[in-house]
Amino acid sequence: MFQHIQWPADDQAQRLFHGRGHAWPGFEHLNIDWYAPLVLVTLYAEVDESWLSELEQQLLAGLKRCRPDHAGQLSVVVQHRCRPDAPFTLLCGQLPEQLVIKEDGLSYWLHLNRSQNTGLFLDMANGRRWVRGHSDGRRLLNLFAYTCGFSLAALAGGASKVVNVDMSRAALSHGRENHRLNDHDLSRVVFEGVDIFKSFGRLKKHGPYDLLICDPPTFQKGSVDIRRDYAKLLRRLPELMVAGGDCLLCLNAPDLGEDFLLAEVAQHAPHCVLVERLANPPVFIEAQAGRGLKVLHFRYQP
Repeated sequence: MFQHIQWPADDQAQRLFHGRGHAWPGFEHLNIDWYAPLVLVTLYAEVDESWLSELEQQLLAGLKRCRPDHAGQLSVVVQHRCRPDAPFTLLCGQLPEQLVIKEDGLSYWLHLNRSQNTGLFLDMANGRRWVRGHSDGRRLLNLFAYTCGFSLAALAGGASKVVNVDMSRAALSHGRENHRLNDHDLSRVVFEGVDIFKSFGRLKKHGPYDLLICDPPTFQKGSVDIRRDYAKLLRRLPELMVAGGDCLLCLNAPDLGEDFLLAEVAQHAPHCVLVERLANPPVFIEAQAGRGLKVLHFRYQP
């Protein structure tokens, strides 16, 4: 495994090893992320303590070599996604409750020991960069906003207004703190803690939008089943978008390929034309094409 770790050249938040893509036989249970000066090891299966200790030593040696400025500050933390409540344990260094991390000059609060997810999905880095480059002077609707990563990118790119929508008020509160961390003008940002499928009237009042981001969970009991619900969102696009507006439609269901999303758009939003597919960061290698994150850029042309 040592030879497959992508050692960081800088302090940008990034994945170092993506075993969950099943491209490295025997390591399907392992992801490793770099949040300088902390390394987060995520386990999806139990491992021997001796194996974990060897991994810790490899990580410390490699990081001290490539990031010597952090040699005395490195921490290695393990999240056990294979256990109830996905607890965090400390191998060495410190286990902070929260940590400020960096991506493309923007700062984000990383939360540990609060929930299963830490606050920033690293496979969406190229999507955030795309939004930053396509937001100048535009109004953005950010559906399933989580901690508002797209919103930060849009404000940094000059967006005139961003509307963040998510059922989780805690996630939106985290997003608000992310904006404050970057000294963003919050008068240009709206946070709507509502059920998207019951609140289209509320979303329309802030529009119409030049740019729409839809990054839904695959399934959340009682709220979202993407096989059923993507169509509901797509049918609403004419009420929300300006002519010539851009839609970034995302899908992160391993069992659904981009063909599912293309078919849903063709049936329920036929005025959306595919422009491009955004590539995932190179470290997110998938043994089987189409199982990872899918991000498609469409243009609304009624």
